[in-house]
Amino acid sequence: MNLSAKEKISYGIGAVGKDMVYMLTASYILYFYEDILGVSAVFTGFLLLAARVFDAANDPVMGILVARTKSRFGRFRPWLFSGTIVNALVLYAMFAVPQELEGNPLLIYISAAYILWGVTYTMMDIPYWSMIPAFARDSKERESLSTLGRTCAGIGSALVTVITMPAVYFLGNGNERIGFKWFALIVAVFFAFTAILMCLCIKEKSTVDMPVNSIGDMFRALIRNDQAMAVVVSIVLINCSIYLTSNLVIYFFKYDFGGEGWQNAYTLFNTFGGGVQILSMMLLYPLIRKFLSTVQVFRTGLGMAVLGYGVLLVLACTNMSNVFLLFIPGFFIFGANGLLTILTTVFLANSVDYGEWKNGTRDESVIFSMQTFVVKLASGVAALLASVCLAVFQISENTEAEAVAAAQSVMGLRLTMTVLPVIGLAVAAVFFGKKFVLTDDRMKEIGETLKEKR
Repeated sequence: MNLSAKEKISYGIGAVGKDMVYMLTASYILYFYEDILGVSAVFTGFLLLAARVFDAANDPVMGILVARTKSRFGRFRPWLFSGTIVNALVLYAMFAVPQELEGNPLLIYISAAYILWGVTYTMMDIPYWSMIPAFARDSKERESLSTLGRTCAGIGSALVTVITMPAVYFLGNGNERIGFKWFALIVAVFFAFTAILMCLCIKEKSTVDMPVNSIGDMFRALIRNDQAMAVVVSIVLINCSIYLTSNLVIYFFKYDFGGEGWQNAYTLFNTFGGGVQILSMMLLYPLIRKFLSTVQVFRTGLGMAVLGYGVLLVLACTNMSNVFLLFIPGFFIFGANGLLTILTTVFLANSVDYGEWKNGTRDESVIFSMQTFVVKLASGVAALLASVCLAVFQISENTEAEAVAAAQSVMGLRLTMTVLPVIGLAVAAVFFGKKFVLTDDRMKEIGETLKEKR
């Protein structure tokens, strides 16, 4: 039985709240800890990476727990509900750092809060994406549901990207620390509301029984599923490249683009970019998908991103002060991000069918637990690279917005946020081209074979 319109809408709304929380943390936690709380950039970078390594053990365990869950509320909804509520509380605590904390107590507090945030986010993120191959059993319907989820997730990410700094300055009356505290509370409440709505509206349908594996069995299954691993590695490279820029772009506007009105220019750029990303998911992807295969769209997205980074570097080196010129690279980078975000989820979902065809097991939660892990791993690696850039080039040594950084520091920032992402995307393109074989025609063959077996 296909999902009803009510279930699809509630599923999409759930993605909006979920990715608002994720983007707030992924894009602003480094800035909040380092630039506002005054914590060492290197310490923050290693903390974010260490938390992701911890998730290497936590995420697979979560996948197994989801597979083993049997309740009158279903397999996924208990985790969606409980994980969201707890994560919302932790999100607020992460940004509501007590004013009196300093030195080691401050470091302990932010470390515990961030690690706990990662654990609780996993509790609801894995079952959320695991529902795609469980509910949509053929590749076409799965692609449609993946597109819906990723489009709504993109809307949530774009909303946070656009409104965070204006809301922070408004809620804090110019005090960023207070502003982030209240903004995090608003996002947390909205996040909880969307999850409750989704759990009430979605009625889980029967799925193929998921075998309960040990952690060792799970990793062996992943290794046997070479297509899932190909997608996982590609996601790490792509997201690490994109997140590196998203971590540093606020510093670019504050210390390079500069000026008293840097917040307005930053907001304007993000508003444009967020709109482009949403339109890329809602309009551009369905349009070009009519003419190109998924693999061809994927390559198109990578090419757009590389072109955007090249134009961004050229414009940044001209010392221009017109934010509208930055819309040119922003169009290509944000548009590419929209395309690639949808496709990586589609490819992962297809790898579930491939694993069932090849190995005889259908490991939805196992595969999608890897998506959660690698996305967070990429954000951790990107944050570490960004923090090293800030420390080496002393980008934020003076936190006054009027401060004019040395030419060498500014150039280091520009190169880090453009050249390194291009290298990462190029490696992803080469690796993906050599390893990934699940073309549209191949997936059609696999789908027909599985239908006969079932």
